[in-house]
Amino acid sequence: MGKARRPVQIIVLLCIVILGAYAINSAVAGRSSDKPVVGGKPPAMKLLGLDGKVHTLDEYKGKALVINFWATWCTYCVNEMPALQKQWEKWRDQGVVVLGINTGEDRMTVTNFTQQLGTDFPIWFDFDNEAVRDYGVVPMPTTFFVDKTGRIASIREGELNLSTLDTQIQQLVQTEG
Repeated sequence: MGKARRPVQIIVLLCIVILGAYAINSAVAGRSSDKPVVGGKPPAMKLLGLDGKVHTLDEYKGKALVINFWATWCTYCVNEMPALQKQWEKWRDQGVVVLGINTGEDRMTVTNFTQQLGTDFPIWFDFDNEAVRDYGVVPMPTTFFVDKTGRIASIREGELNLSTLDTQIQQLVQTEG
């Protein structure tokens, strides 16, 4: 009887492994097809801001958005923060909002970081990384440029410099809204 059990156990184990691999693949592949694309609308978000209030993207209807996903532990994110701040200062009076979405860090860490850098553009907390999943953010930083009509004009993965940000934002401002 012991010899007959072994092949059954191996078959059951193989089925579990195959089903597990299928489930993981489906979850990953299924999420990626839901990722926002250029020309589409950005997924809705309802997140707590550094200001202590809950915010949604609807607050910025008719404005151009630079939605930047970042974290303090991400070297490239830290490097581009001064450029984001400079662009915020340059373009905010022309209907452009730079919006930082911090990914999974606590309020104290983010507050200390933004105070240290002198960052004053809106920062929202994605404590449970739900927005990261909805936006399909994998490398950090990832930045979504949304025009005044509410459509994604471009998506940039990786660190952005001042010149690239300026060019991207200028294109957003020139879009009819």
